Amino acid sequence: MADIAGRQELAAPAPLDWAGLLALVGAEVADQIAEDRVNVACGGRVLSDKRTLAAQDGDEVALLPPVSGG
Repeated sequence: MADIAGRQELAAPAPLDWAGLLALVGAEVADQIAEDRVNVACGGRVLSDKRTLAAQDGDEVALLPPVSGG
């Protein structure tokens, strides 16, 4: 996703909810993170429902794409 976004990190003002995250990252990344296979973590915890994102000042929001292994 960093390749699609063109950057590794992005600072955002708090509070940040799901709609705000989608608007912040732009349409192409938003399409990717909206897929079920991509998880979102906030404050070190993977959200069971990423649409409940409620990041506060100082929280790190991480986009966790699926990984393949063998």
